[in-house]
Amino acid sequence: RATVGTGTVGLFALSRVIARSAPYFTTIRPRLTRFDPGHVQATMKKRRAVTNHLGTVHAIAMCNLAEFVGGTATDLACPDTMRWIPVGMSVQYLKLAKTHLTGTARIEDLSVMEQPGDVVVPVRVVDTDGVVVFSAQITMRVSAKKGG
Repeated sequence: RATVGTGTVGLFALSRVIARSAPYFTTIRPRLTRFDPGHVQATMKKRRAVTNHLGTVHAIAMCNLAEFVGGTATDLACPDTMRWIPVGMSVQYLKLAKTHLTGTARIEDLSVMEQPGDVVVPVRVVDTDGVVVFSAQITMRVSAKKGG
């Protein structure tokens, strides 16, 4: 877990560190804009590398953004004695994603991270007009750390 200032430079650097910890995240170049336990937000620019044949942001790129914010929110909310892993994700593609995107994950009740079990982390992805273009429900399996 990291402690970071809320400044733009700190969040940019942290975005890169987190993305490199799971290299596939680097494909979307996420930029953190909010970094609080249980509440994480990141942006992703629409660029050719993340578009599909229609010229809109590819569905899997949005899944990647959802897992980035959902996993980061989970990690920040999880006590040091617990660990987590994503075990499922249900998604809805609601509108064509034609602009840069912002993904937000929010865990309302952080106490659910203190005991073993499955926790569903909701994620919303909006376009630059604030329209929800994608939503996900990511199931995170929380368990006690081995030896701890």
